[in-house]
Amino acid sequence: MIVVMEPGCSDSDVQHVVKLIRQLGLRDHVIVGTDRTVVAAIGDKRGIDKGAIETAPMVERVVPILAPYKVASREVKKEPSVVSLGVPGAAIGGTRIGVIAGPCSVENEEQILTAAHAVREAGAIGLRGGAFKPRTNPYAFQGLGEAGLKLLVKAREATGLAVVTEVMSVDQVDLVASYADVLQVGARNMQNFNLLRAVGHCPKPVLLKRGMAASLDEFLLAAEYIINAGNPDVILCERGIRTSESYVRNTLALGVVPAVKRASHLPIVVDPSHGTGHAYMVPAMCRAAIAAGADGVIVEVHPDPEHALTDGAQSITCQTFARTMKELSAVASAVGRTL
Repeated sequence: MIVVMEPGCSDSDVQHVVKLIRQLGLRDHVIVGTDRTVVAAIGDKRGIDKGAIETAPMVERVVPILAPYKVASREVKKEPSVVSLGVPGAAIGGTRIGVIAGPCSVENEEQILTAAHAVREAGAIGLRGGAFKPRTNPYAFQGLGEAGLKLLVKAREATGLAVVTEVMSVDQVDLVASYADVLQVGARNMQNFNLLRAVGHCPKPVLLKRGMAASLDEFLLAAEYIINAGNPDVILCERGIRTSESYVRNTLALGVVPAVKRASHLPIVVDPSHGTGHAYMVPAMCRAAIAAGADGVIVEVHPDPEHALTDGAQSITCQTFARTMKELSAVASAVGRTL
């Protein structure tokens, strides 16, 4: 349930409600909005008398949360959330479209610095690049590990871009968090609940990719794990789902964007690179994602896709990315947003 506070309530009024919620054996989650403050009460509420909370000073009303995901629900927070990426001027959500771009994996210093400078010049706010790579084939390139993380830090120092990189297991969380600005949880780990809890305990934003067969409820419940563990800074990412189509690597389900906007206050970005698997499709699907209401895109950009160690077929060149950013600016303007 959520406790809606009256406008003008003080911090002591909110803390009094928090105390009552804890006395009932429930967890509290305070959300301060532009117009109202609400306190979510999370836990098993069977047999609990909510009368004590309803009569507390400056409480307007107590409302049950109908969605299975509680704190991620728009019932709890009406205003869309904006998540800072941890570097000045970089955020996902609000009226400005945020673009994260870079190679699928960090290969060497020249490659990552070249890509970082190119995407920064074109207008990106974040740099993507895998130091640890989950691969279906055990003999494929698995990433540079900590050496790759150090190269990402060099790229951030050179460009000011926020570093977004994947964490694959619980034992990697502290290491990756010591270098990265945003922790990415990949599609294969969307329901790795131990990992979700671990990044939930970490004070870094989390970019959560939708599983390739996950429903909307499962996607938002995965986000709920992270928020419930203590980390409210979750960015959702649609990266395509597995279907019977053969002309794409995955089917980019853009319908999830307006569905998420209706159900949740969390921002959502779209990955058209994994969502299609083909570089020629990426610019068009970037434009479509922004038109559909996405808060940003995360794109694979490589200085030399033909010789990329991973995902070269779906990586666009730096020149194509620059042209795409100009196109996205026009689309953003058409839907009342900026790039």
